[in-house]
Amino acid sequence: MTKERLKYIDLFSGIGGFRQALELLAKDLNIATQCVAFSEIDKYAITSYKANYNTNNEIELGDIELFVQDTQRIKDLPDFDIVFGGFPCQPFSMMGKQLGLKDERGGLFFSVMKLVDIKKPKYILLENVRNLYTHDKGSTYQQLKNELEEHGYTVQEEVLNTSDFGLPQHRRRLYIFASRKDLSTPTDMLNAQYIQEHFSKLKNRSINTYLDVMDGILDQDRVEDKYYLSEKIKPTILSNGTKNFKSNSQINQLIARPLTATMVKMHRACQDNYYSQEFLDADCQTSYLKNNFSKEEEATHNIRKLTPWETLKLQGFDNDFFINSSKAGVSNHQLYKQAGNAVSVNTVYTILDYIVNTKNATLNPLKFTNEIRL
Repeated sequence: MTKERLKYIDLFSGIGGFRQALELLAKDLNIATQCVAFSEIDKYAITSYKANYNTNNEIELGDIELFVQDTQRIKDLPDFDIVFGGFPCQPFSMMGKQLGLKDERGGLFFSVMKLVDIKKPKYILLENVRNLYTHDKGSTYQQLKNELEEHGYTVQEEVLNTSDFGLPQHRRRLYIFASRKDLSTPTDMLNAQYIQEHFSKLKNRSINTYLDVMDGILDQDRVEDKYYLSEKIKPTILSNGTKNFKSNSQINQLIARPLTATMVKMHRACQDNYYSQEFLDADCQTSYLKNNFSKEEEATHNIRKLTPWETLKLQGFDNDFFINSSKAGVSNHQLYKQAGNAVSVNTVYTILDYIVNTKNATLNPLKFTNEIRL
């Protein structure tokens, strides 16, 4: 029996959010896939990646900027159908200097384009912070889009929120889907409304609130003391800020705030996620929240930060991912960073499932010409 296979390349792979989504989808739809190559420079992310995926016979590109300097190396890569990439977001982030494509890391997009220019894959799926779309009054994204179009691609973009795709985390990210112009891809393949409606049939992948994150992973009774806030740090974490920085620092959020790569440092409760044991143990969490405890009252509660396995679950990775990475020697510090930098698996899964399974499907497995004997 033969089956078509989808070949792909995983750039700025991190811990493999794109790959995890595609592997889950491939299993659900009985599609054969093959990762041709992956690129990552963070050694700890690479450790997690290799601990969770079979990378045998895959080309490890290393630093993509250095790799694409050699044109022959690009030509020697096996052909592939799609490029995935969550290229560095710091140049566009509200938290950074917002230098955009002028930033060395922002310029890595052009390294992607060097590879695309030579290999001409059918499709490109990219992810970045939503601020990329509005950076420099929209001119930065327009430059990026023009670059893709000049290389022969039709480009669609949409800002999608992780919380709309069965993961209880507010995380709005810009997704960019580009397809070769000769493929005549429908122009509504990345429509937020259609994709969200499509997700409604994928309820088996839903986690409704943070409380469900704890179910089926690790027993909350086993959370170690080190995750609980000391009496000394509680006032800082719960504080609404100073005269130069005011915010509403709330804990016990049913839908978590966006995970950050720096959450291991523990920011105020307006930026990171914290939960009290009293809230977790309550017979009814909704009733508990109606108590509207003052900051002074909250400070008497046993408050903890998220555990690394909870942060991974909030991004769509299962408990085995945490266990495999930990056994490979990845520290909790690095796991927090990896979760904060990751692409949300459910969101990518839904995008890919939508563009495979709708009547306007473009990533139809029957369109792939490469075959694998099963």
